[in-house]
This record gives sequence, C-alpha cells and structure tokens, in this order.
Amino acid sequence: MKKLIPIALIALTILPGCSTWTKTANGTAIGSGAGAALGAAIGALISKDAKGAAIGAAIGTAVGAGTGAIIGNQMDKKAEELAALENANVETVTDQNGLTAIKVTFDSGILFPTNGTKLNKSSQAELKEFATKMSDFTETDITIYGHTDNTGSAEVNERISQQRADAVQDYLKACGIAADRMVSQGLSYTMPVADNATKEGRAANRRVEIYISANEDMIKAAEAQAEKK
Repeated sequence: MKKLIPIALIALTILPGCSTWTKTANGTAIGSGAGAALGAAIGALISKDAKGAAIGAAIGTAVGAGTGAIIGNQMDKKAEELAALENANVETVTDQNGLTAIKVTFDSGILFPTNGTKLNKSSQAELKEFATKMSDFTETDITIYGHTDNTGSAEVNERISQQRADAVQDYLKACGIAADRMVSQGLSYTMPVADNATKEGRAANRRVEIYISANEDMIKAAEAQAEKK
C-alpha cells in the first residue's frame, strides 16, 4: 500500500453525479514541489475554480506551451472516453506543472455499502471498465483519495477513508494497472464538498476521487514531439 501525504488540503467544490465531462483548463506553467512520490515531487492540484489535494509529479522546470498543448489534447480525449463510465463525474483540471490532468469522482455510496470498505459488485464492474479504458494510457500516474462525511469520530473516518481508497487501488491493481503508478490516501472528512448538516450533503461528501496526471515519460515524449513541430 502506498500513501500520499497531502501538501494542500482545500476543498474541491465538485458534486458527484452522472457522467459529465467538463474541460476546465489546459496549462503550461512551471512545476516545483517537495516530497517524493512515484519518483517525483508531489505538488498541489489546482482547478479553474478551486484548489484541491496534493497531486501531480512536479518536474521543477518550465513546461513549454507546445508540450502543454499536446498533453492537454491527450487528456481531453481520455476524459471524453472516461465520461462514459456509469455513476462517475469526469472533468479536466490542472496539475502542479500547469498541465491538464483528469479527475474522476465516484460516490462512495455507490462504491461501498454504508460504513463498509468492501467494493460492491456493480462498483467492481465500473472500476474494471475504468481500468480497461486506462490500458492504453500507461504514461500517467494515478492518485486515489477516499473521503467520508463527518459522522463518527475522526479516528474511525480516517480508517474508513483509507481502507476505501486502498480497496479501489487494490482492485485496479487486480484489473491490470501497475501498482507503482498508484498512490492512495484517506482524507477522512477534511475536504467536504457539501454541508454535512444535511443528509444530501453527507452523501455528497462520501466519495472516492481518482486523479490521472502525466508522468515524466509522457512529459518527455510530448516535449520531443513539440520540438519536431
């Protein structure tokens, strides 16, 4: 089990729902960060509308506009494919390098039974389809975050959120995604996207998020392609 220690933990205001694809940003900014994960530093993921949890292998050097455009195009196409997933919200966001990344949000109520950490049958089918769609997109890193509502103690929610993130990671590994591409982290109820005072808000806060970002190999390949143009 790999764990990722968040650097920035500011809530993303994304509600779960049916599959929708929204292109929010393409980027070409500079990347820098601290701490190691997946062989590179972890930075902060920044979407157009809000800041979120730590994600993205910051390479520490400027990424050219051409490179950013190439990666952005690849991510946009994959996001459109992933939008066909049942019970998932798909959008594009921006990683620490200013490059387009993909965020897939699953409602934990769909993935798991109440207070449970074992994937249900329908969720296994959905994650298997996710893994299949990712089989041709190997030059990417995958970060998995588990979230809960604020019912119960912090200790219990930390455990449940981590076990749910781990369950998704383990199942994706069983479906053929390489373990060294993935990290998982339980964030308890630290990043709500809705009001925990309501039943609907608590349901929205119980979710699993999967982020897909370009790894160093994808960035280098895009840089080489951009130089030929």
